[in-house]
Amino acid sequence: MASDTCSPSTSGEREPETAEARDARVAPSLRHFIHTEAASAGLLVAVALVALAWANSPWSDGYERLWHQTLELTFAGGGLSMDLHHWVNDGLMVVFFFVIGLEVRREFSVGELTERSRLVVPVIAGIGGMVVPALLYLALNPSGDSAAGWGVVIGTDTAFLLGTLALVGPSVSTQLRIFLLTLTVIDDIVAVTVIGVVYSDSIDLTALAVAGACLVALVVLDRVGEWRASPYVATVVVLWIATLQSGVHASIAGMLSGLLVPAADPDRRLVQQAAERVRRFQQSPLPEVQRAARHSLNRAVSVNERLQEALHGWTSFVIVPVFALANAGIDLRDGVLGDALSSPVTWGVVLGLVVGKLVGIGAGALGAVRLRLGSLPEGVAAGHTLGGAALSGIGFTVSLLIIGLAFTDQRLQDQAKVGVLLAAVLAVVVGWLAFAVAARFFDQRDAALPTRLSDPVDPERDHVNGPSDAPLTLVEYLDFECPFCARATGAAREVRDHFGDRLRYVPRHLPLDVHPHAVLAGVAAEAAGEQGRYWDMHELLFESQAHLERDDLLGYAERLGLDVDRFAADLDDPALVARLERDMASAEASGVRGTPTFFVGERRHEGPFDAQSLIAALEALDPGR
Repeated sequence: MASDTCSPSTSGEREPETAEARDARVAPSLRHFIHTEAASAGLLVAVALVALAWANSPWSDGYERLWHQTLELTFAGGGLSMDLHHWVNDGLMVVFFFVIGLEVRREFSVGELTERSRLVVPVIAGIGGMVVPALLYLALNPSGDSAAGWGVVIGTDTAFLLGTLALVGPSVSTQLRIFLLTLTVIDDIVAVTVIGVVYSDSIDLTALAVAGACLVALVVLDRVGEWRASPYVATVVVLWIATLQSGVHASIAGMLSGLLVPAADPDRRLVQQAAERVRRFQQSPLPEVQRAARHSLNRAVSVNERLQEALHGWTSFVIVPVFALANAGIDLRDGVLGDALSSPVTWGVVLGLVVGKLVGIGAGALGAVRLRLGSLPEGVAAGHTLGGAALSGIGFTVSLLIIGLAFTDQRLQDQAKVGVLLAAVLAVVVGWLAFAVAARFFDQRDAALPTRLSDPVDPERDHVNGPSDAPLTLVEYLDFECPFCARATGAAREVRDHFGDRLRYVPRHLPLDVHPHAVLAGVAAEAAGEQGRYWDMHELLFESQAHLERDDLLGYAERLGLDVDRFAADLDDPALVARLERDMASAEASGVRGTPTFFVGERRHEGPFDAQSLIAALEALDPGR
């Protein structure tokens, strides 16, 4: 995750929030993903309407001719030849699924899905959201050519989902968006698997073997720690061509290759190295120094996130809209609309997407919670879940892609497309009604984490640096093994120097499971505090983050002149562990999900936590200004 925070990988009334405050709580990579997808939804709607209008205009022949134009790429006597419609569906959409694969890998490696226990409810809901729609579709289309369209109703369009959620969902929906994104991860994996396996042509084993070798090559690149993007991109291009020639739909190549591109948290050593080389460039702005700095900056961010950064905007604002333009143009004249409205294919799609998604996801999620198999994200209630389940009936992108693969009969394709468009409208209406009912009758208005400090500062139990009655308070939840906490604590020191006696700084413990020495280090700070040397140990632990074993801590106690025998006994004192657990409970109740997290007064600080940002946030509350 390309953010200067550490996150766990296992791990009353609120005042209104601004949009900026709500968004700042989300991890930057995920926030960027959500903003890009939501922003592209409006463009997608506009392009789909343009396609419909064009296909039903006097210039509809031009629309058809455009997508049947042949484009051929040749090299060394070989090449690819497809019409524009296939270049879009089998070429550009591979990039779309590649980006989805990258996002899925990032979420599983360093994002919201690293804690596997969080997956139980969305996995069950996701499975229900695919099985129930498919069964409802088959109930109306049990046999014949129309039965092949069951895959049309299993997909959800993430861009449309997030865009409409912003319009008709709760005013604060951060946690709900994360939950729905988890659902779409599962949805996308299954949908692409169905496309690649069920809707593929006859198989060319030689080409399939080449594709398999490319997948192995991606694994090897990951294992050897290759950080440059170019070897991955070159391998993916070969994989796409081989998959295209094999008869398996190329979308599966995009998803699988994205899943194999490594994602990782920033390495502190590489970040420091990059900063040092940037400083060298400032002193010596020479081409070779600039090149070394650029390479170091690239190495500090995983290849997965660099590729996402480069491609996500293109997929959301170019590739998916072009796909909509190529596939949403249904000529509804000459009785096509009337034929569709009387077709079991159309109503099978509508029933599957609108009713099936609502029932499958809603019953799956709430049933899993009722059976105590897992829990909904904090802040997400039953009404939010049902509203999100209803909006998941917007299948658009994946549904339109599967329609072209499932049906060879143009008449069936048109009927299914009408069903997808009708389902999208109905899903938005049902979702809006679900959110409105939840808000009005059950007071389920927002779907976000708490933003206020649950336990007020208590000088009798908290460690306070500064006057206990100072007008300004800065609380930091920290982990002594978190490298970004070490840097942020330095920033906090600068803030304390700026405000002097007008500020009290209060550290609280949040040791994360990803840091094996964090709990013991926290207990060591408390043990030093028992002898009046908490702040000295606090600073020493951050200075020595790479050495936090028990023997190291005893050495620090000796260096500080503590009673080492007493200190060693206190390291095993359950009462000191309980102090950490108290802070961890307050962090959970305050909506803290990573370190460092700051509270300015009783409100969570949102956004950057460098010294100047913290000073500005505190000055905004400073009664002495």
